[in-house]
Amino acid sequence: MRVVYVSSLPKGGPVSHLRVLAPAMARAGADVQVLCLNEEVADMFRAARVAASVAPLQHKGDVAGAARTWRLLRDADVVHTHDRRAGLLVRPPARLRGALVVHSYHGLPEEIAGRLGRDESGPSPPGVSRARIAWLLHGYSRIESILVRFGFAVAPSRAMARFLAEHGIPRQRIQVVPNGIDLPRKPAKRKRTTAGDPLVLGTAANLEYHKGIDVLVTACARSETKLRLEVFGEGSWRSRLEQQAADLGVDARFAGHVDDVRERMRKLDLFVLPSRAENFPLAALEAMAAALPVLATRVGGIPEVVLDGETGVIVEPDDPFALAAAIDDLAGDRDRLAGLGDAGWQRASSLFDADRMAARMKALYEALR
Repeated sequence: MRVVYVSSLPKGGPVSHLRVLAPAMARAGADVQVLCLNEEVADMFRAARVAASVAPLQHKGDVAGAARTWRLLRDADVVHTHDRRAGLLVRPPARLRGALVVHSYHGLPEEIAGRLGRDESGPSPPGVSRARIAWLLHGYSRIESILVRFGFAVAPSRAMARFLAEHGIPRQRIQVVPNGIDLPRKPAKRKRTTAGDPLVLGTAANLEYHKGIDVLVTACARSETKLRLEVFGEGSWRSRLEQQAADLGVDARFAGHVDDVRERMRKLDLFVLPSRAENFPLAALEAMAAALPVLATRVGGIPEVVLDGETGVIVEPDDPFALAAAIDDLAGDRDRLAGLGDAGWQRASSLFDADRMAARMKALYEALR
């Protein structure tokens, strides 16, 4: 089976997902090739022994870029696109090539992402017009409902699958395949702290509105626990978050983008995901792979990853009081923290291993062809 994966992005969730899926699919016996934005991205895949070609798609109207993919799609049994631009430009020629066409919905446009797993009144970033929201909920969704007829849609979470079905995509064309990660053979050893030590919290995210890091900073200020906050990630909100932490007297350290997130997680006591919007967060899986308990919000697919009271704790979004209370509760029982982390490791290793994800995806391709 020859599988061609297509992404037009330089980084982000879809690329991180493909860096796990493509090598795992190759290990499963498929002939895999990745079409990507530039040589830097291509080299990441080549380093993992996956064939990669540069086929840039510069914008949503890049018809010339789409035409250049025609030769690279030859003899493909499956063409699987992984972002909105690639899905728009590559699904039609892939179908004309006679390939099975699959598109993964890794997320929604930021303006409506907060509605995933919530009602239609979910939050939108400040300053977004009603016209823009209406276009995304009706115009954009209509375009997607047309494009999906070239093949099938893959949703990593049941929450995303429900949203797609409610916004015009035929249910029979939607398949749910949870994301996976490369797991170590055994959980990493971490130094367990006692109740008298500061609680070290950490989060890894793009520093943007929908990730809710501002809510976490406020919660840390309201917490009665002696703590330190480690923030891994970059984004347009970084400076305002740093200023917020300074104004509130929160011991917060902003590391920017880091390549060794899993290693840094070994030094944490608790991973916090205070998101206003999520689909199927890889950051939560990475925390579970590090045997870290996860404190997260009830949005999108998070409850499908984190089991409340079993592998972590879930609170309502945009509620710094509830987040602070959960931090204080967990800080008071370090043995419980360790137990939640161990249970998270077990759940990740049994359900979200990369090879298990690839086996599910390969079986799906074979069933749909």
